[in-house]
Amino acid sequence: MQQINFHIPELDAMKHYPEKLFYKGNSELLHKKKIAIVGSRKPNQYARELTHRLSHKLSLEGVCIVSGGALGVDAIAHKAAGAKNTIMVAATGLDKRYPAINKNIIADIETSGLVLSQFEEGTPSRKYHFPLRNEVVVALGDVLVVTYADFNSGTMRSVEYALKMGKEVYVLPHRIGESEATNNLLAKAKAKAIYDLDAFVAEFAGFTCKEVALDEFLHYCQSNPTYEEALQKYPTKIFEAELAGTVEIKNARVYLSN
Repeated sequence: MQQINFHIPELDAMKHYPEKLFYKGNSELLHKKKIAIVGSRKPNQYARELTHRLSHKLSLEGVCIVSGGALGVDAIAHKAAGAKNTIMVAATGLDKRYPAINKNIIADIETSGLVLSQFEEGTPSRKYHFPLRNEVVVALGDVLVVTYADFNSGTMRSVEYALKMGKEVYVLPHRIGESEATNNLLAKAKAKAIYDLDAFVAEFAGFTCKEVALDEFLHYCQSNPTYEEALQKYPTKIFEAELAGTVEIKNARVYLSN
């Protein structure tokens, strides 16, 4: 564990610039273009898929993904971005990997990406640490993306930070009765909807992202690869195809649907 010894301009947007900031990993990621992606610990399948697709697409185009390492949306965003291009902000000391269920993801980010914390080693998770962590996550991102959120949630605290900092907030459009907090943000014109992932990525990456041709993906699936192999090679396409019914998973292998 080391301490950041240079000024991070993005953190000037916080109410109080952190007195100390510790890290493990590659601090050079702090100099990249960054987008914060946050959301519920229990997102629906639609939000899970779109979070994965959006984070992966942004990362492919060089945008670093920032999140808080929590269950649900945070973990999906980190994993889809790839450990080398993601920043996790912890709510504990860096000698602890919290939550424990994400310990492997966190370990990968420590090795290849960047994990930050305001807290000394040995500091456990406490309720009041999470708003402090969320403020750093929001401040680091050029904008804040919320893919699923309920009222009175920690995610909505992050939205409050973003609005106070003057940052734009983007959300996924959801059906009535789902992600009611983000739908409410849209209704009150406090957030913008992401209707086209590629258009959003192009706007923030500066150029149009490239899609893998569908026939190339289907040709690959004819060899019945393992699900893990397909997920690593085509993380976006495998989710889309599975939901569309184009492929099916049997005994941990991918098959084209009849």
